[in-house]
Amino acid sequence: MKDLFDMTGKVAVVTGSTKGIGKAIAEGLAAHGATVVISSRKEDACERVKNGIVDAGGRAVAIPCNISSREQIDNLLTQTRETVGPIDTLVCNAAVNPYYGSFLDIPDSAFEKVMDVNIKSNHWLCQGVAPEMKERGDGAIIVVSSIGGLRGSAVLGAYAISKAADMQLVRNLAAELSPFNIRVNGIAPGLVKTDFARALWENDEVRQQREAETPLRRLGEPEDIAGIGVYLASRAGSWTTGQTFVIDGGVTS
Repeated sequence: MKDLFDMTGKVAVVTGSTKGIGKAIAEGLAAHGATVVISSRKEDACERVKNGIVDAGGRAVAIPCNISSREQIDNLLTQTRETVGPIDTLVCNAAVNPYYGSFLDIPDSAFEKVMDVNIKSNHWLCQGVAPEMKERGDGAIIVVSSIGGLRGSAVLGAYAISKAADMQLVRNLAAELSPFNIRVNGIAPGLVKTDFARALWENDEVRQQREAETPLRRLGEPEDIAGIGVYLASRAGSWTTGQTFVIDGGVTS
């Protein structure tokens, strides 16, 4: 039982892993023995996080990637295989939300960017790792969604739609890939204190209201999401697939 969460010898690619939830998941996987690929658009940010993991005794490499480009995604996966070996775990964490306001007023360009990055890019990433996982008969894919995909929103409409689609992406891929022992699951965080959500939690009125509405009476920290990532990637989650785990302090309970 003590080895259930051991990731020694495994390779994990985590997109959007230079800050927030992605960084916390990457650090959690590395702490349990995985070699982690740190990836986001900026090379210097990737190097900083990689160096922090290595300094703490973990294994990590930095491979920058803008997931809006299929060419860069292909390069990320190819470089990973050439540098550290076959990919055992893929964590699709990177996402965008360029618009806050009425869904009826969102510009086409913003709507298309949300759908492309939050859905299509995850689809490309999963397409890229599925063949080797199928051949090996093992693998784990994790998609970071949001409780926004479970509820309506008057100000985050396109983002919420994309996150609901990510949950369906998880179900579809689980149905297709489970016979090959590939587990596909999602994580739906509530409001976590990340740079991505800074506009919400730095607003005192909004923060206090959200804290009051949360049964655990606090907002999430990135580290609150790391544990479920390790569970889903490790042997502990070997009979778990097609699920989206809500980690929100009890908001949707």
